[in-house]
Amino acid sequence: MNASNLFQMVLFIVVLIAIAIPLGRYMTGVLDGSSVVVRRIGRPLEHLLYRVAGVDPESEMSWKHYVVAVLLFNALGALAVYVILRVQQWLPANPQAFGPMTPDAAFNTAVSFVTNTNWQDYSGESTVSYLSQMLAFTVQNFMSAATGIAVVVALIRGFARHSVKTIGNFWVDMTRTTLYILLPISFLLAIFFVSQGAIQNFKAYQDVSTVQVTTYQTPKTDAQGNAVKDAKGNPVMQDVKADRQTIAMGPVASQEAIKMLGTNGGGFFNANSAHPFENPTPLSNFVQLVTMLSIGAALCMVFGRMVGDRRQGYAVLAAMTIAFAVACWSEISAEQAGNPMFASLNVDQSASAMQAGGNQEGKEVRFGIADSGIFTVATTAASCGAVNNMHDSLTPLGGLVPILMMQLGEVVFGGVGSGLYGMLVFALLAVFIAGLMIGRTPEYIGKKIEAYDMKMASIAILVMPMIVLVGTSIGVISPLGTAGIANPGTHGFSEILYAFTSAGNNNGSAFAGLSVNTPFYNVLLAIAMWFGRFVPIVAVLAIAGSLAAKKRLAVTEGTLPTHGPLFVVMLLGSVMLIGALTFVPALALGPIAEHLQMLAGH
Repeated sequence: MNASNLFQMVLFIVVLIAIAIPLGRYMTGVLDGSSVVVRRIGRPLEHLLYRVAGVDPESEMSWKHYVVAVLLFNALGALAVYVILRVQQWLPANPQAFGPMTPDAAFNTAVSFVTNTNWQDYSGESTVSYLSQMLAFTVQNFMSAATGIAVVVALIRGFARHSVKTIGNFWVDMTRTTLYILLPISFLLAIFFVSQGAIQNFKAYQDVSTVQVTTYQTPKTDAQGNAVKDAKGNPVMQDVKADRQTIAMGPVASQEAIKMLGTNGGGFFNANSAHPFENPTPLSNFVQLVTMLSIGAALCMVFGRMVGDRRQGYAVLAAMTIAFAVACWSEISAEQAGNPMFASLNVDQSASAMQAGGNQEGKEVRFGIADSGIFTVATTAASCGAVNNMHDSLTPLGGLVPILMMQLGEVVFGGVGSGLYGMLVFALLAVFIAGLMIGRTPEYIGKKIEAYDMKMASIAILVMPMIVLVGTSIGVISPLGTAGIANPGTHGFSEILYAFTSAGNNNGSAFAGLSVNTPFYNVLLAIAMWFGRFVPIVAVLAIAGSLAAKKRLAVTEGTLPTHGPLFVVMLLGSVMLIGALTFVPALALGPIAEHLQMLAGH
């Protein structure tokens, strides 16, 4: 990694943490109701919403009631999105007159947006109407993000409270998160993206004249569409002049804002954040990067403040930051090194003032390798899935890094809410292992960690590897699964592994060389997304209920400190022990084998 790349990486991390600290302070005030914004400014609107919905904001829920509310709310959301996509041809705001999605594609897309995955096996600008983009996708971008934050706040209350049976009110958590955090920040971001060149309109698609006219030949056909042939039976060719291009329009900036802030990742256009209407400039790219991880980092500060010990939040944030920095260094270095097979052809891949160097395939020139590498790590460290470059064009080791970041559970900052509650589950595992080693009952934040808690933690941690590995196995042994592979061999296996890793972790990015818009993949990946999202949520809320009911233990000389460097190392070790080692055999068959083949010149 050269000095310029290192500077960009360090600058990003510094800015991210500088934003996370005040944002965490503000979010804490919103979520515990102490902020002046909640008590005075937004109180009339908030209480109006409660009256309309028939919600008693003073009534709190047990963890089981909280689970029921989460599941029912999201199931109804999935049904609403499915219906909209199936009948969009009859709804307004459809200037291109798009027809309905197929049943399997609509099912996959509905589950995808409700689970905060935003896996897209369709091209947005040629498939869904403006109303579908706004009423189905953008709304669920807010709701799925708010769900994740609500769940992690419920878990934090489990640590902070003692001897109680309730963990909060799901409807209040959802309302305050959406009303005071997601909506105002998204509004400001949308204005900023418009200022940079992102579009925001309701115009029909525009036909414009191209700068250069291209002429090519194509077989001539008759009125019935049959090929016209000459006396010798050869097809008659005709000249075609291409001098017009269709430019897609739409309300892009508003969706782009919540797409990044809520770690949703679903692009308005098929090219996602590589499209100049979504991500026009290097500055907009930097802001998208910071936005993507800002809430995930800020929630660490919320955790420390709500449990009454800010050092606990800093320890978790330190573990995330270290893992993120190592991943960025690995990703950028792999891409900057390029493909050694080109070196054998006397192709100079070194970076200089005259060339970017390294593997520039699939990357936007306006972003380059460093910004593309940081974006690749950030979008897979978070459960975002937005992309500003083609992941399928990464080098083998460059492709391994984003796969591994997802397989760690996306706990390095992670999705809004899901990243922190995933990391806190690993923290429970870390103190449990430490307790076994020294022969003491494990404790974390003053709560004794017992058998029930570890059973739920095991479910939350192991359900994702099971989904990914079983799904990948089905994909590679089924003819319907292998039919979508465009790149046979090790890379084809990596494409299937990436798809199920992305779905099981609710990420949404892809090695796009795999054709997945088929009933087989639509249904199988939708199942992976649903269970990958809600099984861990149920387990986490069960842990929250168990912790809230326990007494708070006093700190003694035998208590393991969970706010220092030793705990940070233990936490990272637990993440690597479970995340990395579980998937080593699968990674060896995919990107590692591909890298060795590349070195051997095959």
